[in-house]
Amino acid sequence: MTTTSEGPTTVLIRQRSRGWRVVARKELADNLLSARFIVLLIILSLAAAGAVYTAATGIRNVAPQASGTPSLFLRLFTISADPMPFSFFALIGFLAPILGIAFGFDAISGERAQGTLPRLVAQPIHRDDVINGKFVAGLVVIGVMLTTLVLIVAGLGIFRLGITPTLSEVIRLLLWLVVAILYVGFWLAFAMLCSVALRRASSSAMVAIATWLVLALFAALLVQLLADVIAPAPADAAPAQILHNAQVEQNLSRLSPITLYDDATSALLDPEVRAVGVVTIQQLDRAIITDLSLDQSLLLVWPQIVGLVALTVVSFAAAYVVFMRQEIRA
Repeated sequence: MTTTSEGPTTVLIRQRSRGWRVVARKELADNLLSARFIVLLIILSLAAAGAVYTAATGIRNVAPQASGTPSLFLRLFTISADPMPFSFFALIGFLAPILGIAFGFDAISGERAQGTLPRLVAQPIHRDDVINGKFVAGLVVIGVMLTTLVLIVAGLGIFRLGITPTLSEVIRLLLWLVVAILYVGFWLAFAMLCSVALRRASSSAMVAIATWLVLALFAALLVQLLADVIAPAPADAAPAQILHNAQVEQNLSRLSPITLYDDATSALLDPEVRAVGVVTIQQLDRAIITDLSLDQSLLLVWPQIVGLVALTVVSFAAAYVVFMRQEIRA
């Protein structure tokens, strides 16, 4: 009979690895069985199915002319048709932040309002396991929901069009799914930051939703006004001034996660997209008219993907630091 002895360091590492898993498992079960999850899944599924159904109908109407078009399956996700004004990826870009906000706005403030936060941190787990577990659980729920939506949309598109995606199209779709999860993950982290910084869940939800609406509806106008202040381009401006103004506006717009998501999506789901920034006439003349390969499309939008990761990390790090420094009273 052999016995093994574990040092205090090993025991501590095991306890830390188990703490956030316990919290994540409990939060994941609560979220998946909540009415919030079911309602959001139904609403987004109906909206996404409607967008793809109308897009598939439009593609079928022009099928004889588009039979030789490459990446025809991916056009289900990038084109819109009447009566739906949004394509699938635009619909996700506008509505999917609600998922992150819905599962993050009361992550900490809800526990505080119910009086369960002191008892939760009094358990034999570290304090950071609470916020880590809640973030992981929310990210898993978001991944499950977005994956379900993509499967529904892909199945409906295959049924309506009668075509199957190629391996390259499947990989592009999977890469886009990762980008979409990162995008919604930012809103989850930002909503958790609001939940930590604000005492009431209602205030947290209002700040997160207001930020989302401002970025979604008014960001382009605000960026244009700010670019005109930094790099003015009057009516009689020289071409160099106009180009500088456009570049400043583009750089400012890329501070928004919505712009980063749109740029990454447009290149990943459409191989014909060769640039996501300001393109001059000289660059257009030198461009070779051909579709980009998968690695080239990924290289084109790699800065946008890194930007989404950075925004998510910064938001969660801020929520983490604020939560760890807060005083929690029974």
